[in-house]
Amino acid sequence: MISQFSSLLSRTPSSILLFSLLHHHHHHHHNPLCSSSTTKPQQQHPPSPSPSLPSPSRIRKLISSQSDPLLAQEILNLSSPHTKSLPSLILSLARSRHFSQSLSLLRRHLLLLPKPQREISPSLLSSLALTLSSRNRPDLIVTDILPNLNHQLPVKHLNRVLSALAAHPSSLPAALSLLESSPSPNVRSFNILISALASRPSTLPLAYSLFNRFPSLNLSPDSDSFRHLMRALCRRSQLSTALSFLDDMHNRGLVPGPATYATLLNALCRKKQLREAYKLLCRMKVKGCNPDILHYNTVIVAFCREGRPVDACKVLDEMPGLGCLPDLSSYTTLINGLASRASFEVGKKYLEEMVGKGMVPHFSVFHGLIKGFCGLGRVDEACEVLEVMLRRGVSPHEETWVAAVAAVCDEERGERLAGVLLRVVDEEEWRRSTRIVSAGADLGEYIARSAHSGNWSNRLRK
Repeated sequence: MISQFSSLLSRTPSSILLFSLLHHHHHHHHNPLCSSSTTKPQQQHPPSPSPSLPSPSRIRKLISSQSDPLLAQEILNLSSPHTKSLPSLILSLARSRHFSQSLSLLRRHLLLLPKPQREISPSLLSSLALTLSSRNRPDLIVTDILPNLNHQLPVKHLNRVLSALAAHPSSLPAALSLLESSPSPNVRSFNILISALASRPSTLPLAYSLFNRFPSLNLSPDSDSFRHLMRALCRRSQLSTALSFLDDMHNRGLVPGPATYATLLNALCRKKQLREAYKLLCRMKVKGCNPDILHYNTVIVAFCREGRPVDACKVLDEMPGLGCLPDLSSYTTLINGLASRASFEVGKKYLEEMVGKGMVPHFSVFHGLIKGFCGLGRVDEACEVLEVMLRRGVSPHEETWVAAVAAVCDEERGERLAGVLLRVVDEEEWRRSTRIVSAGADLGEYIARSAHSGNWSNRLRK
């Protein structure tokens, strides 16, 4: 017996408690065959007091201090079978994926309970169900947890078990059966299953069926009940039905949350129903839900994607007055959208606005405007944008240099831009951080031509 637990003693710092358990176990298994009446009596020594078994509280503390649940189980087996550490050990074993040991202890725990009230606590069962679900073993919930559930399960723990089952398609029938057999489910109980069923096209009709049962149970659907179904409708592009659900919510006095509006706005923009999306955005504040930056940016992105940056400008200009300030993403999307429609002057205005607010645009924002202005021969505007870019510490991209060099090489219009480029080339810091190498062939050809005509030396003097 001692050799059986020698490794156990070396694996825990609480060796004194373990030794007490071991000595107690050995003391009560004395072998009577070792004594004989013919044996010569030996000198009697005063009996040494045997170590007493540690108190239940000390045993519980020892078990809970073990990081290895199997070691904790060994300690439990040496201690009193009536220890109160069983529930925590059952959960520890399940979390460590020792499922058979955990469920074996669960059955042992049930047998140790007094017969008149032989019922495992709802807290332990619901916690164990959630643990098994998170370890992808819903089958064990069905075979080992549900048979031990009392039909009078408190609704808090009922919902925890329903959540554990609803997380897996294979255990949805068991979840529905549990809901049907429960005497007093609440709205959240139904919402858990409505959400799970609505997320799969094949079970969406069942979600509708549960939703329609609210009146017969004297329950009223809440915002989450509608949101789960509206999200499923939007995924299936049934926008008219989803919007009718929104009207039904308003008629019931329910205020849809930001997530509900975000789902609807995304669906409308995806279907290119931008007028309806903008109307919904305006309607939000009137109905008690202030649009946030996510809602505004969704509509701005949609307008720019469909080649309507002027409408996106209108949305962005309205934002400050409605209590929501445009962010870096708002301006970036808008300026790129304007550049894509050759509205470079308007884009430059918004660039100056965002820089004035302390934002640092991505190099692509500068590049789109510089390339566009250079392509139209508007070198002064391109130069202004490039100077802003350099002041903000943003390194021009290789393609930006190619566009700028092409403008510099134009004898008539590249004078000012050439001065900016020369200043950049002369600064050591910018030579290290900008990608000008690939543009060097064109620039070198231009320098050679200018030097031959005398223009280069004149520019250097300036």
